[in-house]
Amino acid sequence: MKTLKITIFVISIFLFSCSKGNKLGTKIASPNKAIEVVFNVTEKGEATYTVSFKNNEVIKTSTLGFNLKGAPSLKRDFKLINTKKSSFNEVWEMPWGEQTKVKNNYNQLKIKLQETSELKRKLNLTFRVYNDGIGFRYEFPQQKNISEVFITEEKTTFNLTDDHKVWWIPGDWDIYEHLYNTTLFSKIDAKSKANRHDLAQTSIPENAVNTPVTMKTKSGLYLSFHEASLVNYSGMTLKVDTVNFTMTSNLVGSNNLDYKVKRTIPFHTPWRTIQIVEKASDLIASNLIVNLNEPNKLEDISWFRPTKYTGIWWEMHLGKSYWDMASGKHGATTKNAKAFIDFSAKNNIGAVLVEGWNTGWEHWIGFEDREGVFDFVTPYSDYDLQEVVRYGKEKGVEIIMHHETSAATETYEKQQDTAYALMKSLGIHVVKTGYVGKILPKGEYHHGQYMVNQYNNAVKKAAKYQIAINAHEPIKATGLRRTYPNTISREGLRGQEFNAWSSDGGNPPEHLTIVAFTRMLAGPIDYTPGIFDIKFDSWKKDNQVNTTIAQQLALYVVIYSPVQMAADLIENYEGNSALQFIRDVGVDWQQTNVLNGEVGDFVTIARKERNSENWFVGGITDENSRRMNINFDFLSKNIVYNATIYEDGKDAHWDKNPTAINIRKIEISSQSKINIKLAPGGGFAISLKPKK
Repeated sequence: MKTLKITIFVISIFLFSCSKGNKLGTKIASPNKAIEVVFNVTEKGEATYTVSFKNNEVIKTSTLGFNLKGAPSLKRDFKLINTKKSSFNEVWEMPWGEQTKVKNNYNQLKIKLQETSELKRKLNLTFRVYNDGIGFRYEFPQQKNISEVFITEEKTTFNLTDDHKVWWIPGDWDIYEHLYNTTLFSKIDAKSKANRHDLAQTSIPENAVNTPVTMKTKSGLYLSFHEASLVNYSGMTLKVDTVNFTMTSNLVGSNNLDYKVKRTIPFHTPWRTIQIVEKASDLIASNLIVNLNEPNKLEDISWFRPTKYTGIWWEMHLGKSYWDMASGKHGATTKNAKAFIDFSAKNNIGAVLVEGWNTGWEHWIGFEDREGVFDFVTPYSDYDLQEVVRYGKEKGVEIIMHHETSAATETYEKQQDTAYALMKSLGIHVVKTGYVGKILPKGEYHHGQYMVNQYNNAVKKAAKYQIAINAHEPIKATGLRRTYPNTISREGLRGQEFNAWSSDGGNPPEHLTIVAFTRMLAGPIDYTPGIFDIKFDSWKKDNQVNTTIAQQLALYVVIYSPVQMAADLIENYEGNSALQFIRDVGVDWQQTNVLNGEVGDFVTIARKERNSENWFVGGITDENSRRMNINFDFLSKNIVYNATIYEDGKDAHWDKNPTAINIRKIEISSQSKINIKLAPGGGFAISLKPKK
């Protein structure tokens, strides 16, 4: 990532204090002065902060600190040693992403604290205040009286001002694949609202929520709480106090240890983040999370190219074929892979994912002795890996590798070099990884420090082989794609596959209108859109996709990922005129404009393709029909565009008539405005290409 421009202004203010209390506090405001953070040390020596927006309190006085194993807690007896303020303004360039150039402009406050008690331990805090939110983190500096810490709990609090409306999922230590709940803060009940995954363990030890968790205040302000740059630390859930409207960090632990994080000093924690905006659409437009991560450490990432892909995947979820060969209906055959390659080559789709290609699927889940089942290099006898790759190259289509680890992490770690070397020898640059099931070694959770390091170390090692990772059953996205841009996408939500088999009826029509303002704030999502056979009655009569076909098209624009799957079966695309949008739509963007949105109701996004003048627009709604006025003033001036509009048919409905679609063509300019009707569970997609 090339830094285009850097302007740094630094003003330092050093405050030396032997007393614990500082009634006025130390203030730092955003560049536009709208957001202000006030840090203070109370008479008891507690480190506290408050946050306001336009002079109205957003976070009331909230305390900071840690509980430690084998040492007194770091929560009281602090004195303020000094503070330092600075400002930073740069524009950096994304090698791929929602936009080309990203502005990174904040004011910073660095605080040095020291205990007045016998140990005189030191703890630093850094606050960065942006125009759209804040981030803060702890830093344990080098010091005499402590060289290593065992954190039993981080005690970061977020003291809310009222009983906000909240969109949340349970604070599960193992999976994020829950439906979102919409309640008042006082009504959060994570244990009873958990939507159990059919395959993986759920672990919800507290009434806590996972992040990002998004809220709307009674005054109409939007808040979203998350974390950035999660490295060598446990994932953070937020324990809720529904009476006092407070959230407290609750780190993911381990059944094997009596602490949650072990670190050698010096180190710093991940950033704790709060996005603060007046319009829901500005949550999506925010770059707070990526900006709080370090710049690109890989430099050259030219070997990865964003792409659309098809693959041997959805058919297994439908039951047309299976991952294992012993079933007699093996999907990953040479013949089937070549069919997907042919289809992709004809339809401007650059890659094919092949799941179930390698031996071991007969014994991969539900077995305690599954360690070592997969070796990630040995194909089934009916799949010729080298021939499939050769054929793909001949057709201009890349192969996406698949590594399902069955959560046997030690096996995968030992075999990564061999597996990645095979990929490099074949010219394969993308792997989809999976971690289905209970973590081995036993006692670990998907979101604890052990697994955070597993995921991040895999990304680092893969980069050495010029491999990008699309992780499923992952740790949450926290913006590390800026630092390691070979971490390209991930799951981390209830994906499309739940529509194929979930006993609860799949993802409801409102699902993605919430996801866009929650999970998507963390980073790219491999949601696998593009299902055309919405009901799929020939395979399963009790399940369906709960959207219209027009919404499936809109998702290529609304739900961002640099790898976007055309997930349906080949036969469901052939002869369907709606396929043209998938052929045309981009995957790598020069500019993104969020045109409208309300959490859980609707959202419309316009994106301009890199290296072209083409624009694409996608809009989706929940279970309610609605009309949208779309203003095209974001288009380039003095250019007339040929627009193809894919919209819900007259009687379209996500359940009663989901495949009804109307396709029309008109000319559009920057002065144009159109009104579009969205059916219940519906949407629309528009491609705009300059008129020749």
